[in-house]
Amino acid sequence: MAQFGKASGKRGKPTYAYAIIGVSLVLFLFGIVGWFFLNVRKTGDYLKESIQVHAYLSPTASKKQIDSLVSYINSIPYANRIEYVDKEKALEKYTAENDSTWKKIIDANPLPESVDFYIKADYVQQDSLNILSNQLQENFPGVINDFDFPTATVSKVSKYVKIGGIIFLIAGFILTVLVVFSIDNTIRLAMYSNRFLIKTMQMVGATRGFITAPINKRAILNGLISSIIAIICIYISIAIIENIIPDFKILHDNTGLLILFAIIIVLGITISLASTHRAVIKYLKMKLDDLY
Repeated sequence: MAQFGKASGKRGKPTYAYAIIGVSLVLFLFGIVGWFFLNVRKTGDYLKESIQVHAYLSPTASKKQIDSLVSYINSIPYANRIEYVDKEKALEKYTAENDSTWKKIIDANPLPESVDFYIKADYVQQDSLNILSNQLQENFPGVINDFDFPTATVSKVSKYVKIGGIIFLIAGFILTVLVVFSIDNTIRLAMYSNRFLIKTMQMVGATRGFITAPINKRAILNGLISSIIAIICIYISIAIIENIIPDFKILHDNTGLLILFAIIIVLGITISLASTHRAVIKYLKMKLDDLY
């Protein structure tokens, strides 16, 4: 058995090194595509949460009613960045965004007061916003004159985000299959060089469990090493990209990255272990003459 240790050390290290590098490269490509998927999803959420909703107030609404409305909207869990816009603020915003020559014709401020707010991405849908509109107007009759949001924009953003998500899910599934096959072939190639060693151990009386146990442990370690190398390379690549293109920093999602890294570790270990174990069992079942 000591001789086997020396032999496996001499013959196994180069093939394991190539296998680790090969698996790391595949996992790195998988991680980069996964990161782009996170950015597409985050971009969709960012666009949705940039759509402002306006609850235009009735001129007869009292201060108490307005405060009550603002408090109610504040209590809605999916509403954020709520702002009460009085006539002066409305005029300032309009003047900053539009031509102010109309002031020469009209002296009075025609703009209504409003409560402006944004909605969390999951609720930026036509149906959800219509329900919210009905709910507010039923609870505050005579306070809200009109409930306004860019209907066309909401529909288009929701549609494009859904299409983008479906495309990336399909691409992700195809990529995952390719990753599995690529890692499997890499591991099987690494084990091929050890086929005679595996068969020799069997011929001298070693049990299947005795043979597979150390090789499986090594496969788990190799998978973990490959995953860590891939994660380090992905993290460095992301940092470089975010420094070159600062807009990517806005989309940075630590939670999503941690989930992606966890998936990479699970993939690296699971596929390495499964492929290695399957290759070893295959060589144990083969006749000696078939190994040549």
